[in-house]
Amino acid sequence: MANMPTLLLFLLLLWGLGSQGFPATSETQEQDVETVQKYLEDYYDLKNEGDQTERKGDSGLVIEKLKQMQEFFGLKVTGKPDAETLKVMKKPRCGVPDVARFVLTEGHPQWEKTQLTYKIENYTPDLPQADVDHAIEKAFQLWSNVTPLKFTKVSEGQADIMISFVRGDHRDNSPFDGPGGNLAHAFQPGPGIGGDAHFDEDERWTNNFRDYNLYRVAAHELGHSLGLSHSTDIGALMYPNYIFSGDVQLSQDDINGIQTIYGPSQDSTQPIAPQTPQACDSKLTFDAVTTIRGELMFFKDRFYMRINSFYPEVELNFISVFWPHLPNGLQAVYEVADRDEVRFFKGNKYWAVQGQEVLHGYPKDIHTSFGFPKTVKNIDAAVSEEDTGKTYFFVANKYWRYDEYRRSMDAGYPKMIAHEFPGIGNKVDAVFKKDGFFYFFHGTRQYKFDHNTKRILTLLKANSWFNCGKN
Repeated sequence: MANMPTLLLFLLLLWGLGSQGFPATSETQEQDVETVQKYLEDYYDLKNEGDQTERKGDSGLVIEKLKQMQEFFGLKVTGKPDAETLKVMKKPRCGVPDVARFVLTEGHPQWEKTQLTYKIENYTPDLPQADVDHAIEKAFQLWSNVTPLKFTKVSEGQADIMISFVRGDHRDNSPFDGPGGNLAHAFQPGPGIGGDAHFDEDERWTNNFRDYNLYRVAAHELGHSLGLSHSTDIGALMYPNYIFSGDVQLSQDDINGIQTIYGPSQDSTQPIAPQTPQACDSKLTFDAVTTIRGELMFFKDRFYMRINSFYPEVELNFISVFWPHLPNGLQAVYEVADRDEVRFFKGNKYWAVQGQEVLHGYPKDIHTSFGFPKTVKNIDAAVSEEDTGKTYFFVANKYWRYDEYRRSMDAGYPKMIAHEFPGIGNKVDAVFKKDGFFYFFHGTRQYKFDHNTKRILTLLKANSWFNCGKN
């Protein structure tokens, strides 16, 4: 790259100014500079025109492109290649750019017909052919379920959407880059190469959690084949980075996008799509909340939201990113700090984890492990007191107290919530303990509660921890 020396000096200067001692040797820093340069060229239309770019003052251009990328991914917009920005840049993703058109097509390209054909030109050796056929068919089905579009597989001649597994430079001006990085790409609707989807054969394609799930990647790429661009919504299939949360489904954002182009399905029953929680939504509620190693973690549907003192932004991601073996829609979570263990509850089952490892032998049954009667079908909320070793379990309008040291329920329980925790209502959605106080959640309300005086100290919004200002 003709302008690498200038960019190298410029980006290293940026690091010096803005990284608070970014821990890297000069060798890794130079690699990171190349990562930033290539990422912005590939996905944010940073032009690489040698000396011409330098003369145009490319330093300002790089900062602008970095800011554009940070804004897209919901990062702190600094215009500097900080650690969080690099972390996102190094994640595997779709090869279609986030800005600039992938193929030069005026307007918003779409298919002018609703009956479309597709052909699988060749197969990856990573999976049986039947598994590849099934993954591609299911990926098309996701989109046909919510639109008037219908897809038919053909085995001869040309099809509207040609699907192939290729590696390296495969003569479409968008070469693949070996394992990881750029996983696949697809072209917008149109004649010839339009609509076609290419999968990098240097990846290992799977039908499970390992490496890259073909169904998940195909569902994303076919969104491009139908005319969708990338989404900034992390819960959307059209988010550019690869995330596999176990279940592959369209989010409301995906449905809104595709129906804007083609209209809704003719079916009377429309699928209900999950919404991605917004940290500063005044109507936000939680399924569970807990402390984990000094940080606060909030759980909602498929997602967690995390805050810590080092990073001001709310981190939102899929639960499966941390714990791929946990279910979505958790109902209660609590930390046993002295054992460095976190317990997750759903229905009559619970899982115990240390760090990112689910402990052996889980899930276990809440009745046999804790001694709940069979009438208890699920736990609404739970919290453990580090100083006493007592854990409180909330079920409907009652609560139980469990002794973590003796591993048995205390006598005389359940008791009424209103007796021990007056004023917080008859149902608890979530609870955690911090700095000696309990924080109870019910709907969009949160109560800061002093257990010693049995008094509510403050009434808060459920999302008060997210630094949203007035909402």
